[in-house]
Amino acid sequence: MPGLFIDVEVDERAASDRAVAAKLVEVCPVNIFAQRDDGALRIVDENLDECVLCDLCVEAAPDGALRVRKLYEA
Repeated sequence: MPGLFIDVEVDERAASDRAVAAKLVEVCPVNIFAQRDDGALRIVDENLDECVLCDLCVEAAPDGALRVRKLYEA
């Protein structure tokens, strides 16, 4: 379920990659990402609206694997 202001879409291959998941957890300053017990990526829905649009996750993910979508017009 997306937040009120943003949604994060992650490619299935990237989300199942332990190294990518760990990197996303490490770089996100507002804890939008976590790892499941199997190492796969989990998006922490309740933290989505804390996103500051810093793009650190987009830069850390493989090209085109992660997209932060604004659900509003500025």
